Amino acid sequence: MVYNAMIKVGMADLNTCVSPGILTTLGLGSCVGITLYDPATKIGGLVHVMLPDSTQIRNNENKAKFADTGIIQLVDDMVKIGGSKKRLVAKIAGGAQMFSFQQSNDLMRIGERNVIATKKILQQLGIPILAEDTGANYGRTIELHTQNGVLLVKAIGKGIREF
Repeated sequence: MVYNAMIKVGMADLNTCVSPGILTTLGLGSCVGITLYDPATKIGGLVHVMLPDSTQIRNNENKAKFADTGIIQLVDDMVKIGGSKKRLVAKIAGGAQMFSFQQSNDLMRIGERNVIATKKILQQLGIPILAEDTGANYGRTIELHTQNGVLLVKAIGKGIREF
């Protein structure tokens, strides 16, 4: 048995694990990392979404790429391995505005749109957000520790924050 295995989740990807596994994703810029955790079973999940809405894109087979489909897929995957949808809690990070634009239109505000879509889906599913570290103009790397549900957020020049 591997203890404290670090499970990497790529961009437009998702994964689940049980304690004592650690889920991590690197380089969240405008993308949002959504962690879900069932404190009773110590099952964790992480999805790294790139875009808010799968219905706006023709090539939308990858459910993990979008907030609307990725979160639902993650919940389903967690329930399959013993998690309870009723007990899930969320912590989210990312959604930065990485570049400044002279003409700010909706398409350029992808980070903000990702955060809004994430919150909307979680609310629809009845999953409370216990912590968030979103917005601003810097990237983040996150780790969800399934032993205790702690989310570590690392950012260059900002240190490590624990949620």
